[in-house]
Amino acid sequence: MTIRLYDTGARKIRDFTPLTPGCVSIYLCGATVQAAPHIGHIRSGLNFDIMRRWFEYRGYDVTFLRNVTDIDDKIIAKSAAQGRPWWAIGYENERAFNTGYDVLGCLPPTYEPRATGHITEMIEMMRGLIERGHAYEADGNVYFDVRSFPGYLALSNQDLDDLRQPSGEGETGKRDQRDFAMWKAAKPGEPSWETPWGRGRPGWHLECSAMAHKYLGTVFDIHGGGIDLIFPHHENEIAQAKAYGDEFARYWVHNAWVTMSGEKMSKSLGNSVLVSEMVKHWRPIVLRYYLGTPHYRSMIEYTEEALREAESAFARIEGFVQRVTEKAGKAVAAAHEVPPAFAEAMDDDLGVPQALAIVHTTVRQGNSALAADDKEAAVARLAEVRAMLGVLGLDPLDPHWAGEADRGEDLHGVVDTLVRLVLEQREAARGRKDWASADAIRDQLQQTGLVIEDSPTGPRWTLGPR
Repeated sequence: MTIRLYDTGARKIRDFTPLTPGCVSIYLCGATVQAAPHIGHIRSGLNFDIMRRWFEYRGYDVTFLRNVTDIDDKIIAKSAAQGRPWWAIGYENERAFNTGYDVLGCLPPTYEPRATGHITEMIEMMRGLIERGHAYEADGNVYFDVRSFPGYLALSNQDLDDLRQPSGEGETGKRDQRDFAMWKAAKPGEPSWETPWGRGRPGWHLECSAMAHKYLGTVFDIHGGGIDLIFPHHENEIAQAKAYGDEFARYWVHNAWVTMSGEKMSKSLGNSVLVSEMVKHWRPIVLRYYLGTPHYRSMIEYTEEALREAESAFARIEGFVQRVTEKAGKAVAAAHEVPPAFAEAMDDDLGVPQALAIVHTTVRQGNSALAADDKEAAVARLAEVRAMLGVLGLDPLDPHWAGEADRGEDLHGVVDTLVRLVLEQREAARGRKDWASADAIRDQLQQTGLVIEDSPTGPRWTLGPR
């Protein structure tokens, strides 16, 4: 068994060999908490949640670090515009992100450090880089000298001569416009911290280098994030960390975007779809299926039609789980091992689409067993399906999703009572062999979006695909 991952730095799929046998250390660039999350933000968390689950299934002890960037230009700008403390805006949105991760079934990280809690570590790293000749102070700012680090731009495969480094307001005193800010001098009214070079606040890139060093040490296994972070963020992280003396990450894994009309989903473009709004209209487990089952390196083009297709596909899986559970009389435990073809797909750069095909094949086999009244075979297939869904975080019988299956929980009891009254009329028609009336009642219910199934315990209803 060898897990293989696409390494952005190597630009190829590589066999994964952990630093410490049986252990995996992962650093994921988490939220910049200047606003509530849209589904593009949460996709990254879902992709790396599946990675983590797969490593754990394969027997690894996983240390998973996901940071929070709680200070940056946008947070400060919103603070000024709204007349609210920067930390209040950051904390409010941090909670919104964690709610989004949780509602979609992401396991909590091992550690989730905030940038502003690690100013001491950042000062220590800057001091070391200045002493080594890789950084310098100017006008209260501290800059990294990109020409001092020969490996700069290896990750993004750019040419230094053609580089256009993003710069912020107030970044004065640079020796070279390609140098980037590690620390920004204080401006009137902005949050700041004391350093040997004057009061100021951290630059975005420095935060992650310092936190990764503190929690994961001088070298760790995997650094992850969205493809938009390759440059400048990850490139600058590497420069800081390696110039400081760290080996840093051994594998770089990046997930693709969620797009809308071909453009990256972004609040600044006005095309974002907030998680908090999505879960009002779609079951969270369906939203997880939609965002988590495409390959992590493939773009997802957001459309309502695609979500409806995901809802229908998951309904087929969930319906099978429900039918076998009813027939078995109790919840069937997940198998200890997933089918070999599923494992092979997941080992190959987390091939979730290929693995999901095995799930659907197994569901079809289970349905055939049900049709043949082969309870033993159906139960065996359900055990396999639950094992595979567990890896993907999609097992409808998992306690996390308990009670989630019904949209509009407050109305479910009322709807159930009304539907039961109609179903009693249908049963009465069936009892007097009035099949036309019974079928008409069923068809009318289905037109409202309900699916009626006759089970050994009597008729039951579920919400069908929209």
